[in-house]
Amino acid sequence: MSVTITAADINKLRQTTGAGMMDCRKALTESNGDFEAAIDWLRKQGQKVAAKRSDREAKEGVVIAQTTADHKSGIVLCISCETDFVSKNAEFVAFAQSIADAAIANNVKTAEELNAVSINGSAVAELINDKLAAIGEKIALTKFERIDAPYVASYIHGANRMGVLVAMTKEAAEAGKDVAMQIAAMNPLAVDETSIAPETIAREKEIAIEQIKAEGKPAEMAEKIAMGKVNKFFKENTLLAQAFVKDNSKSVADYLKSVDADLKVTDFKRVALG
Repeated sequence: MSVTITAADINKLRQTTGAGMMDCRKALTESNGDFEAAIDWLRKQGQKVAAKRSDREAKEGVVIAQTTADHKSGIVLCISCETDFVSKNAEFVAFAQSIADAAIANNVKTAEELNAVSINGSAVAELINDKLAAIGEKIALTKFERIDAPYVASYIHGANRMGVLVAMTKEAAEAGKDVAMQIAAMNPLAVDETSIAPETIAREKEIAIEQIKAEGKPAEMAEKIAMGKVNKFFKENTLLAQAFVKDNSKSVADYLKSVDADLKVTDFKRVALG
């Protein structure tokens, strides 16, 4: 039974292997659509298949969140791999840490800058490729975020499976950690409702109105009820409005006020595996 080979299949194989379109079509045809077999077919024909193994998903890895000594800047990055066996290896964790250290030491602002940074005479991108070749798994710098603020707190959760940065208006180490743990646990979309994209709010409102109409409620009530649903969305998905995980009787905003009336969170970054 023959399998239909789609343009998307061909393009995926092209992106994975770097082989030409006609070669990819032929490989998929010869392998009856089996992706792994098609890669093998290309290799058997002498094709130089891309070394980065982008056909595999790198859902494991190590996340490092770190600040400068003065807490004015922070970075969070993910060095990904394919298996937890590698991600839990002490040498691999140390490798990821060395890249984070280099990012801090070189005041790196983007992933592109970090890939070009030299560690012991070799660029980070080269070191990652060397590690890929040595381990035999797809390894990459898949995520990189940076924050600059009067005070930045960092937090690593669950054996380097998630990292959080919190930007604050003044130094507050304990509060910074508490808020970072809140972000790790509750995964807010933004600091407050003003930070939510207008199109996201419009979409939530539209969904709410359609739900209300489907329930058979009068159209004139839909707008009012929909805004109530949108406000509930804000309470669940914006950091300052969320119930504080350490004390559900107060919001995160209330907690911050109890620490210092002038203390505010201005931004955050949350990077997790997967």
